[in-house]
Amino acid sequence: MTKIDVTDSSFEKEVLEKSKELPVVVDFWADWCGPCKMLGPTIEKLASEYEGKFVLAKFDVQENPQKATEYAVMSIPSVKMFKDGKIVADFMGALPEDVIKDWLNKNL
Repeated sequence: MTKIDVTDSSFEKEVLEKSKELPVVVDFWADWCGPCKMLGPTIEKLASEYEGKFVLAKFDVQENPQKATEYAVMSIPSVKMFKDGKIVADFMGALPEDVIKDWLNKNL
């Protein structure tokens, strides 16, 4: 599966640069967040199913507040898709798998 952990310092390279080759879906989450723990396994499962179509980047907002603030992440879970270094789509909350699939199919 194409899943990476991203930090404030690696964001530029792992998300913005990589999104010029392949869409990068960033899951902004935190360990204490219940809905994040519900969304995590679902989005990781979809990353496996969509192998090679996008990179899943897990971003812990608790440990990395800088980029979370920069990208106006007000509540988590928050998921943003980057292409060519820019956000092209996003959603918030622990959505059902079929809704996330529709979101991916529409935006990839």
